[in-house]
Amino acid sequence: MDQPGLDPEEHARALRGLGRINRLSRSDAILWPPIARLARAAQGAPIRVLDLASGGGDVPMALAERAARARLDIRFEGSDVSSEAVRFARARAVDHGAAIRFSALDVLNDPIPDGYDVVTCSLFLHHLDEAGAIALLSKMANAAERLVLVNDLVRGRIGYVLAWTGCHLLSRSPIVRHDGPVSVAGAYTIPEVGELAERAGLVGASLTRHWPCRFLLHWNRGCP
Repeated sequence: MDQPGLDPEEHARALRGLGRINRLSRSDAILWPPIARLARAAQGAPIRVLDLASGGGDVPMALAERAARARLDIRFEGSDVSSEAVRFARARAVDHGAAIRFSALDVLNDPIPDGYDVVTCSLFLHHLDEAGAIALLSKMANAAERLVLVNDLVRGRIGYVLAWTGCHLLSRSPIVRHDGPVSVAGAYTIPEVGELAERAGLVGASLTRHWPCRFLLHWNRGCP
């Protein structure tokens, strides 16, 4: 979706389709438990969370809704390399009354700003080769004061079938219908992600499986 010259309406249609897929697969539910635990342990002190490669912003907005329901002071921000995605996310935040700031950030080439307790990323790691994935994980670990959370796809036949079916049922966007199955085919297995995390210096990172064919990488600074 970051290809130059992509029609803005088609881009927006793809972002809406990805939003529906994220809601059905409950990406926010995968990320929420460690964020909530950290916020509760902070005993009222605000927690800052930066989401990388946010796309249409649906994941940080869903997390913000969870924080509001739980009455936890968690302040979410999102970023994306695409200016069109940032505009889309900002408009959706206004429509939903969400106090979330979205900004442009090329996470592969720009430094990740510091000052965040938690740095998260959903469904982006599989787009990167090994060197890129290691670089991203290392940058996330250097930027996060407390937690790094990565929610992504697990490569496998079942995941491929689910992605093909879900993308065709939930979106009419040809971009989503193409990218979904291709993303699963290019994703990492859990052992591969564990090796990437070790090479990136995320000592003690944990990996857990989640429906549908997802994993959560959870790294806590200072807790090897």
